[in-house]
Amino acid sequence: MKILKIIGIALLIIIGIPLILALFVSNDMNYEKSIDINAPIEVVWENVNSLSDMDKWSPWNDYDPNMKKEFSGTDGEIGAKQSWDSEVEEVGKGSQTIAKLDAPNLIETDLVFYSPYESEAKAYVKLKEKGNVTTATWGFDSEMPYPFNVMQLFTDMEEMMDKDWNNGLTKLKKLSEN
Repeated sequence: MKILKIIGIALLIIIGIPLILALFVSNDMNYEKSIDINAPIEVVWENVNSLSDMDKWSPWNDYDPNMKKEFSGTDGEIGAKQSWDSEVEEVGKGSQTIAKLDAPNLIETDLVFYSPYESEAKAYVKLKEKGNVTTATWGFDSEMPYPFNVMQLFTDMEEMMDKDWNNGLTKLKKLSEN
């Protein structure tokens, strides 16, 4: 009987501590990365102002150049949507819809991921001109539901996202500077 009590207490601790800890961890998730591009803001804007233009520098095309893609709506306008489907885990299945345009400074999209896991996010590309240089900032905001938000304590977003974000922004820079 004593062993059952010890096992019960141990299980309670193993389950209880993460649940209690998650109460004190923010649900907010965000990540962004910037790059300076030696091109006028109007040139960079032409490479980010529509889903098909953003697709030209998407780092996920490298993972699966044969992923199925579908566009609907008028590309470059609010409501335009791109859906993708890939068997490659890094790509998965999802869609993004243009939610906001503020030419030539901001494009914001609503992202929905169906696999390999379900989630939603607001993604954006912000442009800011400083002389002959345009700073492009690419990022997203999302929420991680309780109790999974405790994983943020053990996840390094920089390590997880940096490779793909650098790859995409480097492609955007090359495309805009040529």
